[in-house]
Amino acid sequence: MEYPVGISYWAWATSWATHAVVGFPDLAPRYATPADELFGQPEVAREVVVFTVVNALGLALLTLAAAWFLTRANPGRPWDAAVLAASPALALTGLVNWDLLAVALVAAALWSWSRGRPLLTGVLLGLGTAAKLYPGLLLGPALVLLVRARRWRDAGLVVAGAAGAWLLANAPAYLTGPEAWGVFWGFNAERGADLGSVWTVVSQVGDVTFSAGTINLVSQAFLVVWCLGVAALGLLAPSPPRLAQLGLLVVVGFLLVNKVYSPQYVLWLLPLAALARPRWRDQLVWQAGEVFYFAVIWWYLGGYLRPGAAGEGEAYDAPVYWLGIVLRMLCELYLAAVVVRDVWRPHRDPVARTEPLTLPARARGQSTSTRSNDVVV
Repeated sequence: MEYPVGISYWAWATSWATHAVVGFPDLAPRYATPADELFGQPEVAREVVVFTVVNALGLALLTLAAAWFLTRANPGRPWDAAVLAASPALALTGLVNWDLLAVALVAAALWSWSRGRPLLTGVLLGLGTAAKLYPGLLLGPALVLLVRARRWRDAGLVVAGAAGAWLLANAPAYLTGPEAWGVFWGFNAERGADLGSVWTVVSQVGDVTFSAGTINLVSQAFLVVWCLGVAALGLLAPSPPRLAQLGLLVVVGFLLVNKVYSPQYVLWLLPLAALARPRWRDQLVWQAGEVFYFAVIWWYLGGYLRPGAAGEGEAYDAPVYWLGIVLRMLCELYLAAVVVRDVWRPHRDPVARTEPLTLPARARGQSTSTRSNDVVV
């Protein structure tokens, strides 16, 4: 199992739906057939097409659900969801993998948070973490905001909901195959510098090799320092920030030093960016870097950036590939920088300037009220 259990459940469900359409084949002969011969069989080719269509329809429904939740996360600004719905990055990467399952759960968690439901927020983040690890990063920002508001009980509910949902989602897979369940964790711990990461750029430019242990240690240390900075910002800001703002900052920090940056990882930031900085200029600057990276990574994998001296199938250096990675990181840092500015100077925040004051406090801009008219987070 090289995916978290949530994705594995989704893959099983869509496989079952595919076979419900084309018929349930006898799998025993297929296990004994080499893969290159198997995919040449007409019935298998048909199943591949149906499987792709089934997944496309399912992911489209998840996208609609994510957009629906975002329109209701801030009732005064439903149009902010267009940042996700009209995103070029979504159009390019939505079908690369199954990340939209976690994205929809994050959007639902942002909606739940805006309604002042800490337990449900924790459950949704826990389920999201079972599908993809990054939703778990939002627990820290949620706790920072609740600690700032001295909502200790709600902080406990968020943690309990997340832990309980994650455990329940993982229990069937772990109990029926603990070794297979552990493959995902072992694979991520042991993998080295991979495609799209800053580690790949440094390795290729400097002609050095980093061990998996070194990358793990440096990445984790960087992320801890980064998260402490985000926590300090959340606690010391003149006005309580929004969950999407702090959540975006934490996820950006994680992506900057992660061992790999697959093209669809841009989806992780979309629901957060839609609510954290709903300005088209900033969105286009950020997504331009992501779109350029999307093109470059496939050119690199397809060998179109290969120098004439490099043999077919050999690893090769490509300055344009390095440029794509660095430009993507700079655009992510730009988006993070404007969000930090909005948090520290709330008068620059478009949401803070336009949210309707006539709405209840807990319905405004992902706010969760602590009392009738006291502090909001």
